[in-house]
Amino acid sequence: MPLTLVSPAFADGERLPEKYTRDGENLSPPLKWTGVPEGTKSFVLIIEDPDAPSGTFHHWGLSNIPADWDTLAESVETGPDKARLRVSGNDFGNTHYDGPEPPRGHGPHRYFFRLAALDVPSIELPSEAGIAALWKEAGKHKLEEATLLGTYER
Repeated sequence: MPLTLVSPAFADGERLPEKYTRDGENLSPPLKWTGVPEGTKSFVLIIEDPDAPSGTFHHWGLSNIPADWDTLAESVETGPDKARLRVSGNDFGNTHYDGPEPPRGHGPHRYFFRLAALDVPSIELPSEAGIAALWKEAGKHKLEEATLLGTYER
């Protein structure tokens, strides 16, 4: 069974609820995955918007997600497990989740939630390295990847 990523908050290809955007509460949505490949030692999750006017925009990078997890709770980085996770700097210049905030009138943007199962227990990059560097490093250790698509328009 392939690695699959879903959210109880929105279906694949559907609009993200406003509470998960910068127009709302700016909370990270709950996520769940199945089909973890054998040999997985950790996970990395990123969210990126390829429709941003200046090119792909990175909203969130979360690494060192334990291999025995199959869920990220809503607003996980503010919860009791936050010390176990590493958040990379996003393109807003923050080291926390920042949801969608596309330019008004720019049309719908696509937000790709990309989860990678890795063959290493952690990625040791400083948060300041950023999400693109995190994803590049994760690619060296990727066993499998799953993608969930959300959309949002202002």
